[in-house]
Amino acid sequence: MEGFRVKIFFTVVVVLLFFFQHFEVALASRRGFSFDLIHRDSPHSPFFDPSKTPTERLTHALHRSVSRVGRFRPTAMAPDGIQSSLVPTGAEYLMNLSIGTPPVPIIGIADTGSDLTWTQCWPCNNCYVQFLSFFDPRKSSTYRDSSCVTSSCLALGEDRSCSKQKHCTYNYSYSDGSFSCGNLATDTLTVSSTAGKPISFPGFAFGCGHSSGGVFDKKISGLIGLGFGKLSMISQLKSIIKGRFSYCLQPFSTNSSVSGRINFGESSIVSGPGTVFTPLSRKGRDTYYYLTLEGLSVGKKRFPYKSFSKKAEVQEGNIIIDSGTTLTSLPKELYSKIEKYVVNSIKGKRVKDHNGIFSLCYNTTRKINAPIITAHFRDANVELRPLNTFLRVQEDMVCFTLIPTSDIGVFGNVAQLNFLIGYDLRKRRVSFKPIDCSHSITTVGSIGWVVWRIIIFDLIVYSHRYMWI
Repeated sequence: MEGFRVKIFFTVVVVLLFFFQHFEVALASRRGFSFDLIHRDSPHSPFFDPSKTPTERLTHALHRSVSRVGRFRPTAMAPDGIQSSLVPTGAEYLMNLSIGTPPVPIIGIADTGSDLTWTQCWPCNNCYVQFLSFFDPRKSSTYRDSSCVTSSCLALGEDRSCSKQKHCTYNYSYSDGSFSCGNLATDTLTVSSTAGKPISFPGFAFGCGHSSGGVFDKKISGLIGLGFGKLSMISQLKSIIKGRFSYCLQPFSTNSSVSGRINFGESSIVSGPGTVFTPLSRKGRDTYYYLTLEGLSVGKKRFPYKSFSKKAEVQEGNIIIDSGTTLTSLPKELYSKIEKYVVNSIKGKRVKDHNGIFSLCYNTTRKINAPIITAHFRDANVELRPLNTFLRVQEDMVCFTLIPTSDIGVFGNVAQLNFLIGYDLRKRRVSFKPIDCSHSITTVGSIGWVVWRIIIFDLIVYSHRYMWI
């Protein structure tokens, strides 16, 4: 009789655990989930070099940012294929996740300007050296190569091919000569949510790279695509996260031990006082998030985006919002007018940037008294304070973080500091809410996890007591 009770007890435990495993995904669907978004120069980052000064780390980040902007050139936005001109080491934020069963951890560059998530796989014919173990598909019970007729394979466009085994292969190239080639596959994606429990998503399409090289750092495993396209993490989890995600980027000058936060699903909704919304535009490649910037104001002086041409109307989708680019770039004609007015508003000693990145710098050890610059997006005015428009690049020098370009405009991550920025792909809009991103943001998902863990524990204890009455 006792053996029968033991059998019944363990059956109850297994059923409850099975229920709870599926409930986690249901909870993620209803409440959403969040996890850390790590700046590559944070002590939490594998890129962190304690021997470098903050100024040195910032200088390297700025050089990466300038080289990254080239990927947005119209010639790099061919509608056919999935080729990107992204410079892989230019992205500034990292994400930790796992792939496979059992889960294998990977560290990837979080990139809103890329779609395909890929990692280096074993065996690897021609791969760069990485610190983490390569993902071995033979050791994952849930790994499956994708066939050539799947929708995921077709989404690769001209960069797909078909192997002799009828498996879909990808060839992902970059303008700096870096590349990743391998099999398109599906496996279980696991994220370590800040709710306290990992959440798994089966059937996630990703690139299993068997040949990759270029300027990739040995401390990363690959890229995590957060773009607008069909193969991005955002699109693949759309039934769970409902096409919604948000992030909050803290100022560089705050405590670097605090990580940023990226939210998915219900927990990513941005609302409340001060929240403004601007529509997303579809233009060129599906990967990028295009906004329409109608003009900029320095104080009360407004400059239309097409101010250099009286006949030209504001072009739809004239600027890309990008979390991986540090600086904000504007058309040269518009930039020159903005700079001139900023110079007239600031009293200080101008100095030259010997790195050749900035056009406007001042010699000062104090906080600069700069005017508020307002970005007039369609239906949304976003006020940029000095921390969004000036950056201390040396102890005695601050520089203007808007720069001129002959390419499409880019709204960089310095301009996004201390804003909770939400993307809603179903409503096709981006939201901005001023907030102090250096403080942690509690998500509703963490509460649900604690409550249901207590409930499951109580049920198990109750069933144990009942069986032995």
